[in-house]
Amino acid sequence: MFIGLNLHAQSIPYGERIKTLNRNIDLYLKDNKTGLYFETTDSVRKENKYSWLWPLCALIQAANEQETLEPGKKHMAPVVKAIDQYYNSKQPPAYQDYVTSERLSGKFYDDNQWIAIAYLDAYKRTKNLKYLQDSKMIYQFMMKGLDTAAGGGLYWKEGDPTTKNTCSNGPGILVALELYKVTKDQQYLTAALDIYNWTYRKLESPEGLFYDAIKIPSGKIDKAFYTYNVGTMLQSNVLLYSITAEQQYLLKAQRLAAASRAHFYKNERLPGHYWFNAVMLRGYLALYAIDKNSAWIDFFIKDAERVWRDERDGKDMLGKHKSLIDQAAMIEIYARLALLRSPLF
Repeated sequence: MFIGLNLHAQSIPYGERIKTLNRNIDLYLKDNKTGLYFETTDSVRKENKYSWLWPLCALIQAANEQETLEPGKKHMAPVVKAIDQYYNSKQPPAYQDYVTSERLSGKFYDDNQWIAIAYLDAYKRTKNLKYLQDSKMIYQFMMKGLDTAAGGGLYWKEGDPTTKNTCSNGPGILVALELYKVTKDQQYLTAALDIYNWTYRKLESPEGLFYDAIKIPSGKIDKAFYTYNVGTMLQSNVLLYSITAEQQYLLKAQRLAAASRAHFYKNERLPGHYWFNAVMLRGYLALYAIDKNSAWIDFFIKDAERVWRDERDGKDMLGKHKSLIDQAAMIEIYARLALLRSPLF
């Protein structure tokens, strides 16, 4: 619950905002005939007839949070129906980055991992076997992206052996850890620790954050920092602490949370990619659930208010380009902040 947090948050109408954003997705970003979604309302930036898979990774997690917030509602089903239309049965099977009936295209390890994370969250809540089976399929797919180049780690995209990114290793750790929690199968914990240790060795920065990628075979580091890379590694540490009870993981999580807040929250705002920030929020919420330090949450509440106040148009669409990923990300953020009011938190 919101004990110790920004008291103003108690009265913020998160539920009304979520309904508004959902309505806009249905009105402007969904094709009711096919059940598929559109990338954006901006015709200049629209690359394809339908959305890439990536925005659906945001939408399916947002749908899960809404079902958690509103038990009995079926927010996930239409998004699952859309995601199924990206399934590519070519071995190893997984979801490709564009609608399969339109064309065959590439499969990204991270796109699939984000789906598995949402599905495993949903499985724990619903015990729907589809969510578990698909997550196991995605795990098998992602592990095909693991080799010994640069000492280990997962590639970003199937068939592209040039880059290993925090954005495919961080969520890969989470998929493996969540599968371990559900199944107690040791292979998942072993894999998670292997990827986790590699990511720390190769991609942790002196500031205590995580670089974006290591290039193969040169070993050159792409030193960009993104909020979602903090989010997955922060959540990984919290999960490892909950599984092992080893204090090192809690201390690492707290150090990472402090370094990230200092780096990213400047001039009363977070960087502009809402979904990256939604992923970061997941990690901070996981840490807050353990140590109840309101400093981990207050700045997210403030930034979410700023977005609604300053970055909303006359139709209540958020963000510069009125994209599906931006609307979905803010639904997730508002739903997660609303859930903090629950006595279950």
